[in-house]
Amino acid sequence: MLLKNKVDNTVCNRALVTEFLEASQQAVIASYYWIGRGNKNEADGAGTEAMRNRMNQIDMTGVIVIGEGEMDEAPMLYINEQLGTGNGPEVDIAVDPIEGTTLMAKGQANSLAVIAAAKRGTLLHAPDMYMKKLAVGPKAKGCIDITRSLTENMHNVADALGKKVEDLTVMIQDRPRHEGLINEVFAAGARVSLFSDVDITGAVATALDVYDVDLLVGTGGAPEGVIAAAALKCLGGDFQAILQPQDEEEYNRCIKMGISNPSKVFTIDDIVQSDDCFFVATGITDGMLLKGAQQKPNGQMLTHSLVIIGGSIQTAQFVDAAFY
Repeated sequence: MLLKNKVDNTVCNRALVTEFLEASQQAVIASYYWIGRGNKNEADGAGTEAMRNRMNQIDMTGVIVIGEGEMDEAPMLYINEQLGTGNGPEVDIAVDPIEGTTLMAKGQANSLAVIAAAKRGTLLHAPDMYMKKLAVGPKAKGCIDITRSLTENMHNVADALGKKVEDLTVMIQDRPRHEGLINEVFAAGARVSLFSDVDITGAVATALDVYDVDLLVGTGGAPEGVIAAAALKCLGGDFQAILQPQDEEEYNRCIKMGISNPSKVFTIDDIVQSDDCFFVATGITDGMLLKGAQQKPNGQMLTHSLVIIGGSIQTAQFVDAAFY
């Protein structure tokens, strides 16, 4: 059972966290049929609709500050969409209803449904675009600088962790754009852990002792970056980012959303400006953090989720659930 915060009108209260958890669970159940069927659009649509429907039942005044794109790009769960009943706490939401749609469509590991929430006005409001990221766990908090080389960051993190550089494990998405980073890790004598998609998993893993991950570095989606930053904020980890506009249009979208300097370094406290925040994720296919959904012969659905809560609670717990 999730712990109860003393102040129920905060974002980190038992009722709200539980309802967001249910929204991620419902997204997974709705999209389960599409695992391994080669149609990522249908999978994404099913999960998105189910998550949106459940979130609209929640007593809150919610707004998506970063997610699937602007209204003309995403039919549901688009940036600036209003969610909830209009009662209850005012909430900023960062969302990816099906993170790893290609993985899911191919029946591969690590796809999940994921949401982060914080009190109104405290999550980074930005377009769905590329973001350069650097993430570490609590023991290395304050030791990273995204403007410096990966090698220098590795040395600083190793010192903070009491390790040798060659004992570090660095998670990097397996993309041509990251070839230089991968070679830099090899040159330092450290280990690379490559993954195909879903960098949220690697970022969160840096802050959980059960996983042998010391840093996550690379360029990926901004929504995933904000979601990961929220999880790390709750866990006491660290995260830095720089938005990467690909053209003048994307640069201007940043300006329109109130980011006067899109090339600035965003610290974790810039991205998530309050400890009153939480993160929920539910596995779709088996992955590093979570087991995938399962359907029993009697129709029962089993889900596995991770709930990370900040504020005065500051806890992380795995949640198994069954649905008929």
